[in-house]
Amino acid sequence: MSDLRINPLCGYGHITVWQLPMAVAPAPLLPLAAAAGGGPLLFRQLFDAETGTFSYLLADVPSRQGLLIDSVFEQHARDLSLIRELGIKLVACIDTHAHADHVTGSWLMHQATGSAIGLAAVAGAANVTQPLGHGDRINFGARFVEVRATPGHTDGCISFVLDDHSLAFTGDALLVRGCGRCDFQQGNAHTLWNSITTQILSLPEACLLYPGHDYTGRTVTSVAEEKAFNARLGGQATERDFVGHMENMKLPHPHKIAEALPGNMRSGKPREVVTTSTWAPVALSYAGLPELTPAWVVAHQSELTVLDVRSAEEFNGPDGRVAGSVLISLPELVNRISEIPADRPVVVVCHSGSRSALATQQLLKAGRQQVANLHGGLSRWTADGYPLEGEIEA
Repeated sequence: MSDLRINPLCGYGHITVWQLPMAVAPAPLLPLAAAAGGGPLLFRQLFDAETGTFSYLLADVPSRQGLLIDSVFEQHARDLSLIRELGIKLVACIDTHAHADHVTGSWLMHQATGSAIGLAAVAGAANVTQPLGHGDRINFGARFVEVRATPGHTDGCISFVLDDHSLAFTGDALLVRGCGRCDFQQGNAHTLWNSITTQILSLPEACLLYPGHDYTGRTVTSVAEEKAFNARLGGQATERDFVGHMENMKLPHPHKIAEALPGNMRSGKPREVVTTSTWAPVALSYAGLPELTPAWVVAHQSELTVLDVRSAEEFNGPDGRVAGSVLISLPELVNRISEIPADRPVVVVCHSGSRSALATQQLLKAGRQQVANLHGGLSRWTADGYPLEGEIEA
């Protein structure tokens, strides 16, 4: 199998595809209803601090089918890890418009999960597998979002409204107490006024509105709030007031526009894909930690150093240890890293994977690159049926 990993030195020019030697065995599925707070819909708001971009993950709990809205290229590993950890079957990765300040992660997610790539048809971007227009529905399980055309910031701006009108994702058309600019990319203040007032502020006043961006920590608003308090178009503002405001803003262009727009016209597909190899099918957790399963470690143990960071009492006690593993307890690790063989990859273990997670981070910080945590620790090792040396049978 192959896995796509972003090479941070490559920008949007190309990515690296590591050929992985074998598939990672799936972990038991988490009850999605619990992750969703007991409700029928899972909702997550994700953030990219560099560009102030919000991404949104929705999933229908019974079917586990989901959508990802306005993904960010550099956050692909984070988003994919969350989707995999929650056991979500991603139906589509959709964008509210062709962004000028960041590159979408849609193509990367399509490659990783087979999800559709959704964007307004009028944007004319390459690699789109689900061109969208006003009135379309994007189904995920028993739920759907309705597509509403909301041009004015760009011709291809669309908003996504949840089926029960409780939530809407407005992209750059309507922001919290603001709205998208209208001075480039086919922007038109008259068009944006019409889009916002007829397609967004016409929703129920209790409808929560989730923007594409915010730069001051505002994460959500509502139709009622924006009608009352949006300085550009709320209160007693008229279309004339709005246009006068928008045409005199004199904003600088987004600093990433030169790379973002061409990248988004390819749906985030890099210009070049480079194939290389890596040492293991390492999966990043949602916390960003490289992890391996017991099955892979067992199959390749002769090629690895298995580092146990428990105490000596635990290592030599009745819980047992991986045969051939090396003991350096966590409190001693930083001062004893030089004792770990440098010519072999290292898999770090403890009872549950918690202390070994910290040890993995310490080794990475020290410059060791071929390092991974044993997912689930020795508890998962034994649960998966693999023996431990010195273990006392129950």
